[in-house]
Amino acid sequence: MKMKFRIFKNIIKQGFQGMWRNRSMGLASISSITAVLMILGLVLIMILSINNIVIETKSKFDEIQIFLEDDITEEQLNEIENNAKNNEGVLSVIFQSKDQALEIMKKGWGDEAYLLEGLEEDNPLQDTFIVKLKDIEYADSVVEKVEKLEGIDEVKYYKDIIEKLVAFANYIRGGGLIIIGILIFISVFIISNTIKITVTARKNEINIMKYVGATNGYIRGPFIIEGVLFGLIGAILSILIVNYSYSYFFNTVNDKLYVLFTVYLVPPVALIKDISIIFIAIGVGIGALGSLVSLKRFLNV
Repeated sequence: MKMKFRIFKNIIKQGFQGMWRNRSMGLASISSITAVLMILGLVLIMILSINNIVIETKSKFDEIQIFLEDDITEEQLNEIENNAKNNEGVLSVIFQSKDQALEIMKKGWGDEAYLLEGLEEDNPLQDTFIVKLKDIEYADSVVEKVEKLEGIDEVKYYKDIIEKLVAFANYIRGGGLIIIGILIFISVFIISNTIKITVTARKNEINIMKYVGATNGYIRGPFIIEGVLFGLIGAILSILIVNYSYSYFFNTVNDKLYVLFTVYLVPPVALIKDISIIFIAIGVGIGALGSLVSLKRFLNV
């Protein structure tokens, strides 16, 4: 047991020494990995942010708005409400008066709400029923049953918009995954070439080690540690840069985005933990993989 621990300790030590001896090449490798992971981080943030926007938008538009005529009777009102409620996929049917709609609009306008002052006396909005759905897919059947009832001025729902938004998000996710795959391949290639140079420089030493009976694991070990260290340092640097950059972007854009589209970006605090785990896993993984690829191709050990 002590012998195994001593061997493992020696492998770790040689890995650090190898990284220090090849620090100039290592610096280039770390810089390249940092740059690749930064781009990867931007792609991940874009995918996660789009997912968040799609989820938020779907939750807001999984509904039908039934706009009512001004001269609607109580009987017609009850008939519309009952018809809307008695449908599969309907969670709730809420009546919203034109005065309530105006108050909601004022809250949404925030500091600019003063521009709406004076509309109370001649409110241009309409009384509505808001039909909340389990999913926008139920909208067609509900609309088909209620839209021909008397007292209804207009029925609005946003199924087409949601479907286009979801399709767009799927395209972005697919493209993002392709980019991530390419970036990981580039990172493995960078690590592999860096380790290859180290292996070539130490080829005689390695041949002697093989001649005196060193195991393949003992020979591979320091190079794998070296590659892992390159990947780990690159990952840590990219985490710091991506976190700072996204925090700045979030603080600058988030409130404006809500004013324009009533959606928020994913907060940096919610992202950084997942991104850190992903970056470290990828950094360590491509470091080890790059080393193994290089050793297998150029040393055959």
